[in-house]
Order: sequence, then structure tokens, then C-alpha cells
Amino acid sequence: MEKYDLCVIGGGPAGYAAAMRAIDFDKKVLLIEKTKLGGAGIYNGALSSKTMWELSTRYRKVKEDLGEKAAGLEISYDEVKNSIEEAIFDRKFQLTSHLRIIHAETNLITYEKGVASFISDKEIKINKLGGKEKIIYAEHTIIATGSTPRKLPDVEVDEEIIMTSDGISNLDDFPKSMVIVGAGVIGCEFATIFANFGKTKVYLIDRAERILPFEDKDISDLISKNMERQGVVIHRKSQLKRIEVKNGMVEYEIENEGGEIEIIEVEKALLSIGRTPNISPLKIENAGIKMSKRGVHIGDEDTKTNIPHIFAVGDISGRLPLVNVGEREARHAVVMMFADFPVKKINYENVSTIMFLDPVVASVGYNEQTLQEKNIPYRLARVDYSTIARAISMGKPEGFFKLIVSDDADMKVLGMRAAGVHASSAIQTIALLIYMDKGIDELAHMIHPHPSIVEGVQEAARMLLGKSIYKSAVFRDKLKCYKFRDGVETPLNTIDDEKLIKFEDVAKHFHKDQED
Repeated sequence: MEKYDLCVIGGGPAGYAAAMRAIDFDKKVLLIEKTKLGGAGIYNGALSSKTMWELSTRYRKVKEDLGEKAAGLEISYDEVKNSIEEAIFDRKFQLTSHLRIIHAETNLITYEKGVASFISDKEIKINKLGGKEKIIYAEHTIIATGSTPRKLPDVEVDEEIIMTSDGISNLDDFPKSMVIVGAGVIGCEFATIFANFGKTKVYLIDRAERILPFEDKDISDLISKNMERQGVVIHRKSQLKRIEVKNGMVEYEIENEGGEIEIIEVEKALLSIGRTPNISPLKIENAGIKMSKRGVHIGDEDTKTNIPHIFAVGDISGRLPLVNVGEREARHAVVMMFADFPVKKINYENVSTIMFLDPVVASVGYNEQTLQEKNIPYRLARVDYSTIARAISMGKPEGFFKLIVSDDADMKVLGMRAAGVHASSAIQTIALLIYMDKGIDELAHMIHPHPSIVEGVQEAARMLLGKSIYKSAVFRDKLKCYKFRDGVETPLNTIDDEKLIKFEDVAKHFHKDQED
């Protein structure tokens, strides 16, 4: 029986990261993947969907910039699929080439293709193609088997007409119409993508009062406004009563808030209602692994299971189903196994996320909604993109930065939301400040590059410190600065209304002077 220091079950982003981190400790590693190296992160997840989003965004921008001259500009779904396949091939080639070279140079890592299941806590069976079986022994195991899209009971998903995100690659053309069930991140991203291409009438079913209900209302309102401007129909506060295929089309029935029933026919349906961890093939009971306190995941305690030498990372751990989180958890688990020094727990409070919408939304730490639910006092500065030189020069003035700090003298950074162009590039500085448990003094005193979008983040910090260039009391529609405590919002850096000349009046005089 072959013996290994570490067996990693699952060759997606988390599993691959775990295997490579173990190489750093000179450990003998077995990496098992049942289908394709890279997992959903490459084939049906972030890489493919974001490639599609980039294409749709560029296509829409060119069409808008050219106006009438863009009448003959078209893009086929074959061209979209080719671009996605090229991106997948590049990433797959990198991973496989790297793996082979590491194996050849170190002889520390072995790759097996097959379905893994536990025989005992240290014995793992691999069911390979062709019915062959293999049993190996591992001192430690990391489970990184990922997740699959969740489906609705009594709804037949054929991944051709009624699909999950796994079925997007099966499309052979842009559908003329599509309903998306679920208004979370993935549902809203695909609604944005198909609306951008302008060839699909998109309907979005939202059970809640607003899309992206976990985010603040200003984020939700901005995204939904732009969706609807692109022709997306949002069924708010609607319950899906029925969805089925009839004569090759999708018929769905919803009940609106007032009890009104609506039946609509579309060409395709996309279910975007979350993901389910891939646990059942593992036979975890043979290893004595217990389910988490939440009942659907394993690896509750800082990636640890109840078996000391078995860890669970990525989607299966039930934290945040994100590639960057899965990779971080995987590397962390390996260090806990093999390092000879104390290892701090993972801090999930400074995880940066990006939502590829219109516009892009980046976030880190707390938002207002969560702080108010927890009754945590805070101070906030919001800077509209229309006051940032770089956004003006790009012709992209839509969006804002919202910096949130503690309501005390330290003004420790609690979180930030950024919506707009280059938002994803601006978030990491704030993530670092949260990680370091710092305030905003350093941010306010840095010399940022000019012109750049991140100058808006610095101006938000200066507003909170009372040192801003633009005063929030003047640009009331573009800048906000206030504290929130005990359910009461109190403006900061105010000017007496009687002494304040309205900006609109000044603007009128300015334009008149220019004409004269």
C-alpha cells in the first residue's frame, strides 16, 4: 500500500493550493481529482463567468460609444465560447504543466484521477476510470471536494433548457429570453452579462424586497437601477410557484406580493439558488467525521474536523464559497499540520470580495446593514465618483466609496464598499488596515497617485478626520459624513443652513459667467 504524508481530495483551487503548500514542507503528497484539474473554479465558475462578463462589458461599451455607427457590430455566441475556452485552456495548461514539473523535479507529488472515499480515517480508496480501484494510506487528509449548484425539488434540470451555472457552457446561441431564479451574486452577475450583450430578454425572480439583500440598500438600488435600464425585469417580492418545460420552452408561474399570479414563457431558465457541498461520495462516516453544527458542512473549527488529522477547506467548509477563501483555508490547514510554530486562526473579517455587476462592487469588512443589526456604533464617509478626477477623465462618474470606521477616537476601520470603475483595485488597502487593526491616519496622510480612483478613498478618510478638500456640507448630494449610534444618524462636519450658499445657485451663476 502506498503511503503519503498528505492526501488532498479535490483538485480545484483549494486542493491545488494545499498540495503545493505541502511541497514547501518537503511532504509526500497525493492529489486526487475526480474529473478535471482546476475544478469548478476554472470550468464552471469564476474564470469562465468573469471571462464572459469582460466580453459582455466591452461589447456593450463599444456599442454605446459608437452609437449609430455600431449598427453592424455583432458578436456571436460561438465567439464568446471560443474566448472562454481559450481562457480555460491557458489556465489548465499552467496548472498541469506546473504539476508535472514539480513531480519530475521533486518526486514529492502524485496526481490520481478518480473518486475518493474513506475506508478508515487513514485509508482512502480511489475508484478510477474503467472500474479499477486503489487503496492508499495517508497520515493527514485535506478534503477540498467543492460544491455543486443547488437544485429545486420537483424541478427537472437538464442543463439544456432549465440550467444551473454548469449548463451555461451548453448553450449554442444567445437565448431570446431567460428567467433567472435567485437574485444573489451569481444570479445578478449572469443577469448583467446577458443584459450587456443585448440579445436576451432577462427576467430575475427575487423573493426579497430588493436584489442582493445582504448588501446595503444604496448598493442594491444602484445595481437594480442599471439592470432595469438595460431591460431586465425584476420580479420583486415574488414567490416561484411552478417552473417547467412545455413544448421546448420554459413556463414559470410566480405569485407577486399582492397575491397576483403571473405566468410567463421564456426560452431558457437559470437556477441560481446557492451551492451544495460535495460530501456524499466521501463516505465520511467510515473515517468517523461528523457533520458541522450547521448540519451541511464539515470543518467547523478553523478548517479542522473532529478527527485531528483530517481537515476540510473551500466550499465544503461552509464559510465563504470563494476561490481566494478556499486557497487561504487550504494553505492554513497545511501549515497547522506541519509547521513547528504557533499558527493564528484565519480572520474572515478582512476578506475582500468582488461582484461583477454594473458597476463592479467590491467589499471588505462590515457594511452598514450588519453593523445596525449588531447595534455597533460607527462613523461613515461616502464619496461620490463624480468628485474624483480620474472618474471624470474616464467618463465614468457613476459609483461611490463608502468607508466605515468605529465611532471613537481610534476610528478603526470596520469596512468599505466600493461601487464603480476600478473598485476592485481600491479595496485591498482597506483590507490591510482591517487586518492590522489600524485606524485611518496613515491612509489620510499617504501621497496617492494622481489621477487615480483610490484618491476617493483617501478623501473619505480625510472627511472622517475633518480634513477633506471638498466639504460634505457643500456637496450634499455627492458627499456624506455622519455617525450612527442607537438608531440615530447624526451628520458630521456640518455648516449652518442659513450661512450655506447652495451649490446649485453657485453653479447657475458660474455657467452664466461662462456664457458672458
